[in-house]
Order: sequence, then structure tokens, then C-alpha cells
Amino acid sequence: MVMTDVLPAHERVVAREPRPLWQEIPGSRLVGWLGPLGVAVFALLLRIHNLAVPAKAAFDEVYYACDAQMLWKYGYEHAHLKDNVCVVDSTTTGAGFVVHPPLGKWLIAIGEWIYGYDPNGGARSAFGWRISACVVGALSVLVLCRLGRRLFRSTLLGCFAGLLLALDGLHFVQSRMAMLDIFLMFFVVAAAACLVADRDWGRRRLQQRLTEDRSFPGPWLGARPWRIAAAVLLGLALGTKWSAVYHVPIFLLVAYAWDVGARRAAGIRKPFRAALLKDGLYALGIFVVLPFVAYVATWTGWFVTDGGWRRTCGERYPTSCGPVAGFIKYHREILDFHVHLHSPHPYASKPWGWLVLARPVLYVYETPAKGTSQAVLAIGTPAIWWASVLALLGCVWGWISRRDWRAAFILAGFAVGYLPWFWPPDRTEFFFYALPALPFLCLALAYVAGLVLGPPDASPTRRHVGVTIVGAYALLVVLNFFWLYPVLAAKVIPYGSWHSRMWFSSWI
Repeated sequence: MVMTDVLPAHERVVAREPRPLWQEIPGSRLVGWLGPLGVAVFALLLRIHNLAVPAKAAFDEVYYACDAQMLWKYGYEHAHLKDNVCVVDSTTTGAGFVVHPPLGKWLIAIGEWIYGYDPNGGARSAFGWRISACVVGALSVLVLCRLGRRLFRSTLLGCFAGLLLALDGLHFVQSRMAMLDIFLMFFVVAAAACLVADRDWGRRRLQQRLTEDRSFPGPWLGARPWRIAAAVLLGLALGTKWSAVYHVPIFLLVAYAWDVGARRAAGIRKPFRAALLKDGLYALGIFVVLPFVAYVATWTGWFVTDGGWRRTCGERYPTSCGPVAGFIKYHREILDFHVHLHSPHPYASKPWGWLVLARPVLYVYETPAKGTSQAVLAIGTPAIWWASVLALLGCVWGWISRRDWRAAFILAGFAVGYLPWFWPPDRTEFFFYALPALPFLCLALAYVAGLVLGPPDASPTRRHVGVTIVGAYALLVVLNFFWLYPVLAAKVIPYGSWHSRMWFSSWI
């Protein structure tokens, strides 16, 4: 687009020939869906096999499976635990004080509604309280494949990232447990995928509308459906666990940075100011209002009933109060709990050791027969986590030396899921808290794999060497995962076989 000199200087949008803002993803759209779907089906089949083993609640399943049943039965968390068994028809207590929002437990409850719930366990009941996590885990693989495809403009690299996620031990285990972290991770990665889709959508729309609106600060791009979807998904992530709160401002800043980049590439003067006026204030409203609305909506069961914790205040608050005041009081108590959570636990760990798998979490350990072991160890696949440290450095290099927005986005997504756990330093934390950062580690590995493979016009020798290196690494990941598989999936194996997989004493 070339501007004439008819417009006065202060009204000119384009100061130079703009760069192309957007291009189609190369390759077949059909393959772009079939490849990710194939990887996701593989992940689902891998996770659903013997899903009911062990046939009793493990680790925090004791709480979440019970809370889910009570949500389905009463609309709020009513039950209490007695001797670590869920009391389904409790009449001795009313509301229970629960420190996580309800959405993840509602999703667990869907499986319990379909397959039934027995607080004492059993194969059918255990399958029921785990199936939602299993399906959502597989869906997160699909979403990551599609996100990687759009991010790298390559179906191959997108599927590579998704395959890494499918073969990660921590993701595998959390996809087979009735806990909240897999749902949190899904909503985060889905929001990230929508944000990247919005980048494409916005650049395409800007390219189209620049032909119609040339006055500073350029055209407004409309409602931006993908950005709205990202904001809603962040609200659903908040409705699963509060730790998603950090993603809201970071994703907002990422969206604004991309808006600035798009208007700069279009040749618009003062792109920071232009993006703020035409995109930023609207985006701020989206990322403030919609996550809040979506979050409050996840508490619908609490609002439409009157038996939930602090629903009418009570106890420490002698006078009754309305739902809004009770909602605020409840949240103050939840915040106080999280800030002062310092209870010791044998499998607690600090984030400085998560990337090197310093202290995984043992969910189950049994000796079904003499000389045998049966375990569920929440540990990442070492070939993924250890290599990801180098991959993150590769992203830092790509960001600094190439100004590569993809590398910057991967680093931002990882950092916001990882760095907040360093504070407060004395809080009780576990390795599986790093799960929302894991998809970005897989994307970092795919980013470096793309560098190793080289551009499409690279020499045949370069491509051959690159394919050999990336293929060898993928094979290493496969072998590493299936070597650990027995201690991830509660297989009964000889004690010596179990011990041989415990590479470090801190894994026991």
C-alpha cells in the first residue's frame, strides 16, 4: 500500500511500505486436523487403558472425588471425610470449607454421574471419577498440536509438540487422577491457543481494513471473537484454581504487544499509542470483565442454593448476610488459607528443583505380593524436562537475536506458570503445580526442533541431518516414557524392576 501526499502529515497512517501482515498456514487443512487428532487419540488410548487402577482414591482424589459428588448432589461442597472415607449422606455437618473454586470438581462430577460413585472405591467408581481428567488430558494434547501448528506454521512441529505432551509422565499421571491440575492446564493452554489465533485474525482484519481507514490511529478491528474466547477460558481456569490469576495480566500484555507489532508492521505512526487507542483499552475491558464473569459463573451452584460455606455467613459472623457479602467473606478465608499454608509434607518440593525432577510425588505404593511393587509416581519424562532447560535457552536466544515473537510467547507462557511459585518461599508446594508450564516446555522443544530441521529451502544434507537428530530425540522420549510406564500406571512389577527406575534417592 503506497500513500499519496494528499493527506496532511498528522493524518498519514503509513510512513513506509508496510510488510505483509498475515499469510495462510501452508499445507493441507485436512492434514492439519488429521495429524493432531491422531496424536490426541493416541494420548487418549494410552491414558484410558486400566484407568481404574488403583481402584481406590489416591492422594488428593480422597478430597476431590468426594467434593465432586457433593457438588452434584447438593450444589455445594457438603460432605466431610471420616477416616479418609467420603461420607456421602452426611447429616452431622453442613457446608464444608473448600479452598479451591468448584469448576474442576464439577467436571469430575460428570464422570461420577455417568458411572456412579462409591466412596469405598471399586473399578467402576474409580473409572468414573477419573474419566473427565482422562478426556480433558487428551483434549489438551489436541489443543497443543493445533496451537503449535499455528505458532510454527507447521503441522509437523505442532504434532511434535503434542506428542511430547502425550508422552510426558507428569501429564500422563495427572490425566489419570481426579485432581484439578489437568483441568487448569487445559484451560490455560486453550486460552493460549485462542490468543495466537486472535493474532492471526487481527492481522488479517487489519490488512483488510487499512484499505478503508487511513486516518491515525488506524482502523478498529471489531469484537475479536478469539480474544473474547481467550478471556473466558482464563476465567474458567480461575474457576478451577486461583493460580491462573497470573495468566490474565500476562496474556493481556502479550495481546497488546502483538497489536503494537501489527500496527508497526502496517506502517502506522506511533504504533504504541495507536494500539492503545484502538485495541488496548478494549482488550483491557475484555481481560478484566470476562474472566471475572466466567469465574463467578463457576460458583452458580453456591449462589442458587443456601447451604454453602458462608452462603449466609454464620459462625464467626453472628448476623446473617446476603450472597455477595458471604461470597467476599468466603474468598477472604480462602486467601488467608493459601497465604499461610506451611504444613510440612514428605513430597513437598520447591520450584527450583522442578525442571530437573528433583522431587516427584508418590501417589501410590503397594506391595500386592511378596517381592513386588505397585506405584504411581507423578514424575515428568526426564528426556523432556531435562532437555527443556536447553530448549528454553534456545528460546532466549531466538527472542534476543532474532526478535522472534514465537520464542517470546513461549517464554512468557512458561514463566507465568512457573515463576510465581517462588513466592512465598516457605509455602507448601508440589511438583505437579508446574503442570500449566509443561505445554510451553513442549513448545520450546518444538521451536528448537524447527531450528535444527532448518527452513524449507535448506539443503538436502541439512534437512537429512536435522531429521536424523529430531527423530533420534523423539525415539529417546518414547523409550524413556515406556521405561517409566510401569511406575506411572500402577503396574505390578518385581521390586527390583521398580527400584531400577528410581534413578535418584529423592525419587523414592
